[in-house]
Parts: sequence; C-alpha cells; structure tokens
Amino acid sequence: MMSLLSVEEALTRVLAQGRPRQQTERLALHDCLGRVLAEDTGARLTHPPFDNSAMDGYAVRHDDISNVGAELTVIGQSAAGRRFGGQVGPGEAVRIFTGAPLAAGADTVILQEDTERLEGGRIRTLFAPAKGRHIRLAGQDFEQGEVTLSAGNVLDAGRLTLAASMNHPTLPVFLRPKIAILATGDELLPPGSSPGADQIIASNSFGVAAIARENGADILDLGIVRDDRTAIASAVNRAQAEQADVLVTLGGASVGDHDLVQSTLVACGMTLDFWRIAMRPGKPLMVGDLAGMPVLGLPGNPVSSLVCALLFLEPLTRKLAHLPDRSRLVAASLAAPLPANDRRQDYVRARLSREPDGSLIAHPFARQDSSMTKVFAQSDGLIVRPPQTPAAAPGDSCIVLKLRDPT
Repeated sequence: MMSLLSVEEALTRVLAQGRPRQQTERLALHDCLGRVLAEDTGARLTHPPFDNSAMDGYAVRHDDISNVGAELTVIGQSAAGRRFGGQVGPGEAVRIFTGAPLAAGADTVILQEDTERLEGGRIRTLFAPAKGRHIRLAGQDFEQGEVTLSAGNVLDAGRLTLAASMNHPTLPVFLRPKIAILATGDELLPPGSSPGADQIIASNSFGVAAIARENGADILDLGIVRDDRTAIASAVNRAQAEQADVLVTLGGASVGDHDLVQSTLVACGMTLDFWRIAMRPGKPLMVGDLAGMPVLGLPGNPVSSLVCALLFLEPLTRKLAHLPDRSRLVAASLAAPLPANDRRQDYVRARLSREPDGSLIAHPFARQDSSMTKVFAQSDGLIVRPPQTPAAAPGDSCIVLKLRDPT
C-alpha cells in the first residue's frame, strides 16, 4: 500500500512537474497590470530630455544672485511646452514654471516666494540659493538605451509608469498559464439549478478557479461531467487539445467503486505519481503527468479542495506564470486550546484578530468538517498543526496560513 506523503514532499514533487510558460504576447500598457515582462526593456529616449525647472520661480545666473537683495530684469518666460528662446545675460531673469525648459545662460532657479516683484518688470531676491538649485538635469532619470526594466519583472503601477516614460506603448509579456478545471459527479448541478433529493450544487470549481486566476492563470472550464469513463475521457481530451498547462480534477480521484477519475486518466496515459497525503483536510490528493501536462486531482469536499488548491495549485500556477514565490505563513498566538494531532498535518480554520501592538491572535472554529464552506468563508487563516503536535493552550504560539487580513 502506498504510504502517505508529507505536505513538504508532495509540494516538491508537484513543483518538479511545472515548466514556466515561454510563449509571449505583446499588450498595450493598460492591459499589462500584473503581467510578467518577457524581455529586458530599454529606454527609447532620454528623460528628462532637457534641463528643466523643478519649481515655479525665475531662471537666473547664480553670479547675479550671490548676495541677497540683488535686482534683476525679467526678460521673458518659459512654460512647459513653450520654452524661452533667448539668452539670459548679466542682471537678467526669466520667469519659469515647473517642468519648463531651462533658459539658455541660466544655471539656477530661485523660487518665486524668495523674490519680490518691483515696478518696471524687475524683481529683488530675498534669499540666495545654491548654484544649480531647483534644476532637473537632462537624463537624470534615465538615458536613451538604458535598460531599466528586466525580464521577470511583475508589472505594477510604478513599472508601467516607467515604461510609458520610456516611450513604450506596448510591452512583451509571458502568456498566462491555462488551467483546465473538471468537476465530476452524478450528484452535481451548477448554481441556479433546482437539485433533486439526491443532488447537490457544485461549488468547488469557483473557488479553485479564483485561486488560479489570483495567481496569474487563465481558466479553461471543462464543466461538470457525470461519473462515466467515456465522458471523463472526452473532457480530458479537450484539455489536451486546447493545450492546457495543468489539468485540475475535482472529486472522484480515490479508488472507490464510483471514483473513476484516477483509473480513467491512467487509461488515457497518465503516469500516477501519488494520490494520498498526510494532511487534514485534503488527504486524497492525486498528482500525475499526462503527456507532459501536470494533473492535480483535488478532493471532492469543498474545503479539502480549497486547502489543497492553496497549498499546491497556487505555487504551481505561480511557477508557470513566472511569478515570485508567495508565502502566506504568519506567526500568531492561540485564543483557544487545541488537542494533539496524529500523523497528519492539520489545517485548522480560524478567525484572526490583531492586538494593539500588531500581533495576531488565532481563534479556531469549533467545527472543522471539510464540507462546511460557511466556516471556510468566515476564516481569515488556517492554523498549521504539523504531525504529532502536542496539545496547545491559549497563548501558545502557532503558525497560520493567512487567507486575508483580519477585519
């Protein structure tokens, strides 16, 4: 009989199957948020392209304002998009606005509030700034040809702003991995249906798909398939035909008389790696490979399915999407006692609260049945209880897999 794998060993073997996508596409900047840059990207121009003023004031020669009280004649103005075309000479100043090109001959900007206006288009200085003050030099941000964004960068607000400044209307990004999701079971109906006496509403695929999407994937929804080998094989063939990067099955992966997913996949050519893990909830997790496509068979119970998706599908998807590793683990203290556990690693649903000093308190729910989606939805985290952990008392430290920040 196949022994139970530890969570750590199972994750290592799941990730070993993942091959990051190498196909790319070019998207407009507005469509690039959260995507991963596929190539090193350099500037198409120098920025700023010219010396310009960082403030509203007057462009002057520093030699003329070294002493407070100097009087200067204003000979023109320079505004953004409309530079002053002349030359600043001795005893002269040009009114200048933020972002405007620095007038030729000037080497300093004195703030407008550090001057007073006199009659006859003249000003008097009230302060003596250092030479070069309030000037942004050409190229101080980046030079033309300088590589400022690297392949593998996740494109966020700052990086997209930089790309636009470098004059890139589009960027090359890696394609999102495609995750195919297949729910199986004669008893399942989609939301909005009127279930019969022996039927239930299928819910797992929505949470699993959300986890995959949140971590950079597109979804191929294979729908709900009845417990029939031909129907299951047809759905699997569709996943292969549409070049899914991962096939996720929901339910039916065990070896009972009505659990046909595992045997059907093997008949389709899947090499089974393992299908049981030393964890609770989520023991009947199936992992295999079908002609280079990783297969992740999640348990049918909704909470077991979601916990396994967080532990295994999330890191696998992030690897395929070229996204950095994401750790959800945080330290907390228990608000209530917990009993000792056995050889399986427990994931105990809990509400989180935050103390005034910022530390987290974990409040485990009394009921932990793996079919109870309401409790999972109310949980802010999962208390991680490694195998053979002794009983714990209130105030004891614990590790929590955080689902969301406490409200």
